[in-house]
Amino acid sequence: MADDEANSSVEANRVEIGFDGGQVMVARLGAEQLDALKQAVASTDKLASEAGGWYELESTDGAISLDLRKVVFVRRAAASHTIGFSGA
Repeated sequence: MADDEANSSVEANRVEIGFDGGQVMVARLGAEQLDALKQAVASTDKLASEAGGWYELESTDGAISLDLRKVVFVRRAAASHTIGFSGA
């Protein structure tokens, strides 16, 4: 079980989710969760009904409920930054 947790944290992407109004939240998502979120945001069905706008997202920090009608962007952060000199 510890190996599963270690692998999921290594594979997690830092993702910024921007909302109408300017708020931005950061979440750590696995590749599958990120792909599913992108598909849900791109779906035209998200505007079909009030209930259809809510999306349950499972991040490494826990469950997040998003109103997809308010999401304006999803951005995967660049590779992790390092401090100091590289070995090159």
